[in-house]
Amino acid sequence: MLDGVRLTSPSRTWLDLAGLLQLDDLVAVADHLICRQARSFGPPRIPLCSREDLAEQIRGSSGARGIRNARLALGLCRVGADSAPETMVRLALDRLGLPEPVLCYVVLDERLPWMVRELAWPDLAYPEFKVAVNYDGRHHLEPRQRELDIRRDESIAAIGWTSVTITAAQIRERGFVGCALRVRSALTRRGWPVARFVNAA
Repeated sequence: MLDGVRLTSPSRTWLDLAGLLQLDDLVAVADHLICRQARSFGPPRIPLCSREDLAEQIRGSSGARGIRNARLALGLCRVGADSAPETMVRLALDRLGLPEPVLCYVVLDERLPWMVRELAWPDLAYPEFKVAVNYDGRHHLEPRQRELDIRRDESIAAIGWTSVTITAAQIRERGFVGCALRVRSALTRRGWPVARFVNAA
């Protein structure tokens, strides 16, 4: 109950949406609900429910409308996505056959063992290949945030990382798959054996 109004739980609301939303949108909702983050900056993200809550809702609703969609979305959701565009980029990367990126990863400067520093928290990271992927929304256009982003990218470049920044304008122009191709190019330049995966397909 909230202010005298009966409400459904987050996990039940998500299941109700399974009969209305396309798969990618349903994954984005799940990512939002289960997101948990605790960084050295900004307030922590507290999840509205857990992945297990979503799974339990599915187990108890075998005949519900959209249940197949919900099962597929459950397998694709991940903890750590900050926004729906981040989720859409991640799903596009997966459909291109790229390795799964790490969420909630922190890039550290460990060149001086007595002074390890945090340099960046990329939205998606490939630590093995030192590729960081960020979706920059509208607030990244503000001068102060833009300056911070430039410093972020320069700082990780200094220790051998490559940054791929995706913007809303690029998504409108190229689509999520087009943006994901930029990530694939960066991974290939950093040694990801794309030919092996293409031949295997």
